[in-house]
Amino acid sequence: MKISTLIILILSAFTLFLMTCEKKEIDNRTKYFPKTELKPDNIPDKENIWVFVLAGQSNMAGRAQVEPNDTIPNERIFSINKYDDLIIAKEPLHFYEPTMTGLDCGLSFGKEIINQIPDSISILLIPAAIGGSSISQWMNDSTFRNVTLYSNFKEKLQIGKKYGSIKGILWHQGESDAATTETIQVYDNQLKELFTLFRKETDDLSLPIFIGELGSYSKNDENWQAINKKIKEYTETDPNAYLINTADLNDNGDRVHFDSEGQRKMGIRFAEKFMMTKE
Repeated sequence: MKISTLIILILSAFTLFLMTCEKKEIDNRTKYFPKTELKPDNIPDKENIWVFVLAGQSNMAGRAQVEPNDTIPNERIFSINKYDDLIIAKEPLHFYEPTMTGLDCGLSFGKEIINQIPDSISILLIPAAIGGSSISQWMNDSTFRNVTLYSNFKEKLQIGKKYGSIKGILWHQGESDAATTETIQVYDNQLKELFTLFRKETDDLSLPIFIGELGSYSKNDENWQAINKKIKEYTETDPNAYLINTADLNDNGDRVHFDSEGQRKMGIRFAEKFMMTKE
């Protein structure tokens, strides 16, 4: 056998091996994704649906492993699909980045909320987070990963208003802005500007906004903690902004994204903080 032929065969075998490994990784990521989509038989009256928008970047969009308990539906928790149809919520909620999307904190948040509110109230979770997006891209309505960020937020907000009352925004973002000293320095001011815009869109200048800290597991921890400091400083100036602590939560192995347990705990913490605003 010629050496050139042998090299081609080796390269072909190696390529096939890599493709097989990639397929197994994809299969594992989507192993427990729901196979069916449920639409509600009856949609509650508008006054009985509380709407929450999930916005930010990848840790809000979700990168954790979806497990069977994450796809158990509850008839009082709704979301939307990529066609903007109302559906019964199952993880993963986000659909913008199908090759990366995983478990987010939304359904965990919804399940915790309905345990603490009247049976007559349902929850609608609106997914609007795009992985890798910076806060300046949100403010400038940039198109990122085929989504025009602020315009998409407004469109999804209108869907929420159609079905119910906007009760809050869940925000997790900042990893992209931790990249440079310059973006860190202005982060709190940018939060103020962006959240002012968000509130104007909801017609509620006192709308509660819940902000998750970045994780404490990054290779770039000093910068991530600098962003967390800016988030904390901002919440101290805004009486309707609330900090969600994440220091004890773990990553999924990549030192960037929360693991499944972390996402569920974060959802519960968002819910607990929201319920504090109702007291």
